[in-house]
Amino acid sequence: MHFVDAKGLLSGSNGHYGMNIYRGCSHGCIYCDSRSLCYRFTHAFEDIEVKQNAPELLEKALKSKRKKAMIGTGAMSDPYMHCEEELGLTRKCLEIIRKYGFGVAIQTKSDRILRDIDLLDEINKEAKCVVQMTLTTYDDALCKILEPNVCNTKRRIEVLGKMQERGIPTIVWLSPILPYINDTEENITAILNECVRVGVKGIICFGMGLTLRDGDREYYYAALDKHFPGLKARYIREFGNAYEIPSPNTDNLYKVFYCICKKNGMMSTPDECFKYMNEFPEKYEQMSLFDI
Repeated sequence: MHFVDAKGLLSGSNGHYGMNIYRGCSHGCIYCDSRSLCYRFTHAFEDIEVKQNAPELLEKALKSKRKKAMIGTGAMSDPYMHCEEELGLTRKCLEIIRKYGFGVAIQTKSDRILRDIDLLDEINKEAKCVVQMTLTTYDDALCKILEPNVCNTKRRIEVLGKMQERGIPTIVWLSPILPYINDTEENITAILNECVRVGVKGIICFGMGLTLRDGDREYYYAALDKHFPGLKARYIREFGNAYEIPSPNTDNLYKVFYCICKKNGMMSTPDECFKYMNEFPEKYEQMSLFDI
């Protein structure tokens, strides 16, 4: 872990903004796209870069904006990694978001988010909060291989249930689906049935497969050699150096996916889910017109 003073924090337009307080990750997920060379990390991925002045930058930015909007975080680096326990920068930023009446759409794989559930509840009551959780496999033994340094799927589902109890809306990322590993109808069905049970509003799925780029590919293949002997050779034989790696079971998996989502009224396209997360409630937009 190392500390930097960032020049800026928020990106985006008046419609919605994004921020990343940390850069890099300690979860160790074998498929992580953020390891890709295109993101130009100049330090080891596990050597977390901490934007130590993030709260100050965020307050300065929000103080100058009259129009309220949603702020997303967690797309590149999980805001609830191990270092958040010590540093508390995510919580400080959430307090500033609440202070200035903005909304938040926060994405994580960690149950550490429960530490801030009271604060998220307040933001949701005063503006809007959406909690996003990634679920890849219902098998906790497999989860420990795929995502070794973060809480398991069952615990993440418990987190989603606790958010439901507070009336905080949730979105699940069903991604990635790894060919010959978690691309079974049983896995997809089990995950989605749990999403139904805990009242998830929508599922983001960009495809029944995964993407591999330079940097990410090498790390993933090393994990295949370690945990799934022989599977790397099969990938190379079937997919070569392709960016998109689709599951051969894609059609059947999508049938299961759309059937369960439609039957239970869950949003099932990325466009629907992102539109929902990025929309700031109209009543609060109207109220903000009178802010001085």
